[in-house]
Amino acid sequence: MREGGLVLRKVLDQLSAAVVAGMRTRDIDDLVEQEFRKRGVVASFKGYHGYPASVCVSINDEVVHGIPGTRVIREGDVVSLDLGVLHRGFHTDAAVTVGVGDVAAGAKRLIEVTKAALEEGVKFARAGNFLGDVSAAIQRHVEANGFAVVREYTGHGVGRELHEEPQIPNFCCGKGPVLRKGMTLAIEPMVTSGGWRTKLAPNRWTVLTMDGSLAAHFEHTVVVTEGEPELFA
Repeated sequence: MREGGLVLRKVLDQLSAAVVAGMRTRDIDDLVEQEFRKRGVVASFKGYHGYPASVCVSINDEVVHGIPGTRVIREGDVVSLDLGVLHRGFHTDAAVTVGVGDVAAGAKRLIEVTKAALEEGVKFARAGNFLGDVSAAIQRHVEANGFAVVREYTGHGVGRELHEEPQIPNFCCGKGPVLRKGMTLAIEPMVTSGGWRTKLAPNRWTVLTMDGSLAAHFEHTVVVTEGEPELFA
């Protein structure tokens, strides 16, 4: 997982730098496939329950699972990139959100707060803590900054399967299980500038905010340790 995660992080960094106004979302998918072939890894997402692409590209009010296609990215867009790698039988999963060009101050702050919320949650991924400690830390940071946490989609365990137990809510809903050394978690706050409710697009994949507000999404694959959590991606 460490090897696959290193590849994943490098490709995500490359994608983040490559996103510019005027490109189509499928250009991002083409770049992912090219880089994965070059690096000898497999896309976790492509074909997963029928998903047709290697990366999720979600723009503005799209929370997650945006399917790459002919849509053109524009100046000021908020673009979330979600990517998974399968390497030697193990998956890693990560996501980032970037602002394209001159981004509105509110959008920029949404991105910053969502990234910081992930960092707050990761701090609690230590053996002996409760899973709910991770969830509560994320919710606390998001809501203290005036934003909302999506409640209908969660993080998850990750490893031999792309989605494993436990589910990891980004809001407090009880203590949950005790975290154990060696657990691998995909922690992924999904945050909106409006309400937390979502709806599904006609393509039956893309999740949008119910009220049309902006969304941001960050994710790390994290290994629980007795000390500082280790990031695989």
